[in-house]
Amino acid sequence: MIDPDWTGTAITAARPQAVAALLRYFRSLDLAEDAFQDAALRALKTWPVKGPPRDPTAWLIMVGRNAALDYVRRHSKQTELPPEETLSDLDDAEADLVERLDTGDYRDDVLRLLFVCSHPDLPPVHQVTLALRIVCGLSVPQIARAFFTGEKAMEQRITRAKARIAQSDVPYGVPSPAERADRVYAVATMIYLVFNEGYTGNAKETEARAPLCDEAIRLARLLMRLFPAEPEIMGLTALLLLQNSRAAARFDGNGEAVLLDQQDRSLWDQRAIAEGIALIDKAIRHRQPGAFQVQAAIAAIHARAATPDDTDWAQIERLYRTLEQMQPSPVVTLNRAVALAKIDGSQAALDLIAPLAEALDGYYYYHGAVGMFSRQMGDVGAAREAFIRAIACSKTLSEAAHIRRQLDQLAAEFPADRNFSRDV
Repeated sequence: MIDPDWTGTAITAARPQAVAALLRYFRSLDLAEDAFQDAALRALKTWPVKGPPRDPTAWLIMVGRNAALDYVRRHSKQTELPPEETLSDLDDAEADLVERLDTGDYRDDVLRLLFVCSHPDLPPVHQVTLALRIVCGLSVPQIARAFFTGEKAMEQRITRAKARIAQSDVPYGVPSPAERADRVYAVATMIYLVFNEGYTGNAKETEARAPLCDEAIRLARLLMRLFPAEPEIMGLTALLLLQNSRAAARFDGNGEAVLLDQQDRSLWDQRAIAEGIALIDKAIRHRQPGAFQVQAAIAAIHARAATPDDTDWAQIERLYRTLEQMQPSPVVTLNRAVALAKIDGSQAALDLIAPLAEALDGYYYYHGAVGMFSRQMGDVGAAREAFIRAIACSKTLSEAAHIRRQLDQLAAEFPADRNFSRDV
């Protein structure tokens, strides 16, 4: 008797490879997905009774392929099935597949599936939802809950994404080396978007979206297996592990956000930190720097610090300077300003971000940073104005509540201006 948990885990682990192979056979996301679901249902009925197959992935591919062929036969008289004895002889077919699963064909299958989900014709949010549905196998209700939207709306979003893929005539041939080099970063970015969807939000939202972080890490590990010598993929995986290691400390018992310097570091996941640090150290040894590696290196410095005072802010500032050169962005400069304030003071940070006022005018974190730096400089009026603007730009109750606490603390520090926060 097989443990039901083992069966579910085996099916989940096999999904990317099986769906990818079925997609190559039938050139249809819908048919590949339906075929895999049929095979999974049969596995749930068969494996507990007859025992596990020698290779679950090969078994699911073959059974799914037969189910899809049967569907095609029912809906198209012009399609001829193989002889019945071929369809029934699953052991022999499975043995053949087992021999081929470790070859480049199936490696390319999974990569092709990731390429399809991160197709440039799709908006980023559609890339994320399609990957969660097709690659990860999350149900439409699960995805809808994570995005706080209705199931019907999410179903329509996924359907539109599939339709756009079909209309764009995506090639299903083996990806060329040039395609892999061009598109692998797009796949990595799509995975990072999945993670961000799970990591951002207030305490209640983050709890509901936590499975997205887990799925993103699983996808990053999958991509790392496909590209075991690619340092940027190591950097991506390290970054996700290090960021997610702080999940338990990010909110207090009331659901309020806790800043990094104030988090209870005993709650950080040390196993994830150790794995993340080992990965980024390995990636750096390749001497092929990339944006994900730089971000992971920054996260590793925070993770290595036993206390906030132990943080090597000078190194963090240098890494953000490097990231600015790789990916120039006002947000990267804003993050560098936070590190710069720790080294050279708040005025230096304010001078650095002053040119960003227009570009980041609607950005909550920009106004929060201006308020924090102005408060440290004793400029009560500028701090108050920036905090009020930050509240106006906040997207969650948690963000707004955090800034209101800053205003209350400002009033306590400067009692002559105590009434200034009453009208906010």
